[in-house]
Amino acid sequence: MNKKFLAAAIAAATFGTQAVAVELYNNDGTTFSIGGHVSVNLNGSEQDDTDVGTNSSRINFNATHDIGEGFTVDARGEWALNFLNGGENSFTTRLGYLGLTHDVYGRAVGGTQWAPYYDVAGVADMPIAFANDFIYDDHSNLGTGRADKMLSYRNAIELGEAGKLGFGLGWQGAKDKFSRNDKDQIVDGANYDDRMQLALSYSIMDAKLGYTYNTGDFTAFGSKKETAESHLVSAAYGSYGKGLYVAAVYGSNENMNFDGKTRLADSDTYEALVAYALPSSLNLSLNYEMVEGKATKASSTETAREQMAVQAEYNFTSKFVGFAGYQFDLNDANNRKTDDKWAFGARYYL
Repeated sequence: MNKKFLAAAIAAATFGTQAVAVELYNNDGTTFSIGGHVSVNLNGSEQDDTDVGTNSSRINFNATHDIGEGFTVDARGEWALNFLNGGENSFTTRLGYLGLTHDVYGRAVGGTQWAPYYDVAGVADMPIAFANDFIYDDHSNLGTGRADKMLSYRNAIELGEAGKLGFGLGWQGAKDKFSRNDKDQIVDGANYDDRMQLALSYSIMDAKLGYTYNTGDFTAFGSKKETAESHLVSAAYGSYGKGLYVAAVYGSNENMNFDGKTRLADSDTYEALVAYALPSSLNLSLNYEMVEGKATKASSTETAREQMAVQAEYNFTSKFVGFAGYQFDLNDANNRKTDDKWAFGARYYL
């Protein structure tokens, strides 16, 4: 790892890939900033009425502190803004962690965070309106997106003109996630044993390849112990929002994905994204996603999800973005009634 990677690691963890943060304090190796974004959109579908919605609005507080000998501590708290409904659930936790980064020894993080698995799986999860969905199937418990109560470690090896090798490790302890009725009786959910994950990546110039493995046992309510396991590979070229960007993801999974509320015993997941940002700041994209699998080991393979979206994003300024998207529901298996969706709105980065 080097100083360039150190700065990039903290910046990515603190501010995110697309966020703009306002630095309120910077003195003697200590910084404090506020970031996030607020989105408002009109959205609807073939089966639902048009409504006013929001798209992953959030606010975060970020701090870094240079503790010497090449070590930097950083902390982040991030909350979803459910401002359209108000009430007591206006804020819900998205992220909360403490990190320690060194220019040689790498980066360790403890708390609710973006998992190493997502470093590889999230390369196509870019557009504002419609993006990757299968990553978020039970993601906080399985550690595929924002992972609850995780310890992680990341580092990278610079190879000069030959590129860069990166790796990450993640661990989550055992926990219960059960739903109860008004009589305090368990009606749904699962008990999760310890989970482990590994992420590997190789990048050279504008190209990146990645592989990640995620495993751990769980016991669903009223069922026997099973293993939830995923092997996933990805490839990407370019930088989203800057000229051409292409990304593709494939995952082979057991008990990781869902068909509605049913957990699939086996599943294959596919995601592809092609985007091109014009010099005028107009970013056009096309993305495709499919999940196919079996409800049980003995059942036949069926399509659980298949969709394609055409989208546009326009940067009026670096902090204010307009977006529009139309998602085609392609899953008409077994005479299923499809439900195309659309969204049109704006996002303001704090």
